[in-house]
Amino acid sequence: MIVITGIGIVSSIGTGCHEVRQALLEEREGIAPVRHLRTIHKDYPAGEVDMSNEQMKAMLGIENKETSRTVLLGILALGEAINHAGLTKHDIQTAALISGTTVADMDIVELQHKVGDTETGDCGETTQRMADYFGSWGATTTCSTACSSAANSILVGANLISSGRFERVVAGGSECLSRFHFNGFRTLMILDKEPCRPFDASRAGLNLGEGAAFLVMETLESARQRGVKPLAVLSGWGNACDAFHQTASSANGDGACLSMTKALSVAGLKPDAIDYVNAHGTGTPNNDASESEALRRVFGKCMPPVSSTKAMTGHTTSASGSIEAVICLLAIEGRFIPPTLHWSVPMEDGLEPVSKLQTNRRLKHVLCNSFGFGGNDTSLVFSEFDNSGRQGEPSAARQVYLKTAVRYADIQADEMPKIPPMIARRLSAILKRALLTSLVLLQRTGVSSPDAIITATAKGCVADTLSFLDDISLNGEQLLKPTHFMQSTHNTIGSLIAIHTHSHGYNNTFSHGAESLASALVDARMQIEIGHAKNALVGLHDEQNEICTVMFLSDEGTVSELLNDKKIKTLCGDYCH
Repeated sequence: MIVITGIGIVSSIGTGCHEVRQALLEEREGIAPVRHLRTIHKDYPAGEVDMSNEQMKAMLGIENKETSRTVLLGILALGEAINHAGLTKHDIQTAALISGTTVADMDIVELQHKVGDTETGDCGETTQRMADYFGSWGATTTCSTACSSAANSILVGANLISSGRFERVVAGGSECLSRFHFNGFRTLMILDKEPCRPFDASRAGLNLGEGAAFLVMETLESARQRGVKPLAVLSGWGNACDAFHQTASSANGDGACLSMTKALSVAGLKPDAIDYVNAHGTGTPNNDASESEALRRVFGKCMPPVSSTKAMTGHTTSASGSIEAVICLLAIEGRFIPPTLHWSVPMEDGLEPVSKLQTNRRLKHVLCNSFGFGGNDTSLVFSEFDNSGRQGEPSAARQVYLKTAVRYADIQADEMPKIPPMIARRLSAILKRALLTSLVLLQRTGVSSPDAIITATAKGCVADTLSFLDDISLNGEQLLKPTHFMQSTHNTIGSLIAIHTHSHGYNNTFSHGAESLASALVDARMQIEIGHAKNALVGLHDEQNEICTVMFLSDEGTVSELLNDKKIKTLCGDYCH
């Protein structure tokens, strides 16, 4: 059993659990005119944390002028979670820290960027700076799957615990506002100049937000040994890929339906056991229609109360999964259902969300949805400590085998697949290499659609990121085009492969410098060990030195192909250069 023993949160509706709880109970929103972000688009409201960088640095005793706001927000939330759980420095030394981010330190990079510069920001370095503030950790890594990043960090943490690798994991995410993604979302024409209205017929887009949140997760035995009382149980988790489009969801919500179904299965719960759903609910026409359909497919006539708290916090992108997870935990503890602010008119064929605060509601089981670009969909189930569903002893771990590995540089011309010109012309070099190498590997193994796709990349799609930064430098914040922004997220690589192979299975991306491949291989190994996948495609992709290697893992193989810790270390030494 995985219990939650500490939580921490920073958002536009409050710093710390107490302030956030009060804001939820008072139905108070944090959406307001932009104050801290340096943008000309003051006509778009956002959910900013009501503190300047200088204020946060003073609170934390940080003197470095170039500390990213993502790092500052993350340290505040991480510190509260650690203190809430009563973790000591000794406890942290044997715990894993997993953070989710996509923007990372882009707020610093974009202010210094000039055409011709090559710096794009570093997700892993952002996480490492948060980790270093508190001391030495047993392991540290970063998930970067756009708006599902923090939720995937929690999912990976759950698997690290359930597989016996760690007794304790601190997981969540942090993301500040940046001109880069503020303008990126604007080019997609999905920002609303009014407060967002999730699931409303008049919805016209989302309001961006920022913040951070972390959860301390541990085995029940660990919590008892430390003498701490669990807040709740993480009883279910699931990830799936919509495999439809880089920025839009399918009309029938395949990925969302699969992720919710997986989470319920892990929790051992039927749909009618869920007492509340915290929806992804962004307020965009596409998401809310797609998520409504997915919810109908999962719950049918037993639809539980549903609400979106993004109308309060704004869409905090990569951090949204952990921020809304903390909100769910506060709701379980306080026995209330937070409302969907600004909702008034039902959307056609959509669900009607909770629009007023509901109190005195016992919530035994709560489902929390987080959906990201590339159709990366993750669902989490949180339960009362005494009502955690079916989670017995883990089954014996399956053996995992490395069947083959393919480098792009070694592929012969006559074996290279052909990408349709209309698709190829829109892809950067790293995306072409990743797709072609993956297709060659799958052709060699006779597998058309892998069960899991896991990507390792230190910097992601650098060329697309630099192109969008250059466009802002040359043209200001007007007349920008969406293509480079759409392909700038680190998980663009994994989702591109999923779309072309029609793979609706598990999909994750790790971006933590030289440790990215090790994290991806461990994650793939866990997926197969615990029976969530029979095979996995693991790719290492970076533009520097044109690194492109794809590996195929399976639950079938010979002794010589067995993948263990020693083999993972060898693989990282062979390919990470």
